[in-house]
Amino acid sequence: MSEFIPDSTITCPQCGHVKTETMPTDACQWFYECAACHAVLKPKPGDCCVYCSYGTVPCPPIQASGRPGAQSEGCCAA
Repeated sequence: MSEFIPDSTITCPQCGHVKTETMPTDACQWFYECAACHAVLKPKPGDCCVYCSYGTVPCPPIQASGRPGAQSEGCCAA
């Protein structure tokens, strides 16, 4: 299994602003406000969170699954 990567760089699809954030490990992040244009990002259809949609690294549960394409299955389903 690969090493856990805690940080992901999010790119805003509205204005292109880029910011590196530390991902939460205890919850999915379904919303993210761009620091530049204040657009509120939501996951793309089929993705479980904003990091899987707009980040350079998938969220911690997807990383832990060891299956990079697992976003469509969701990481936070109960």
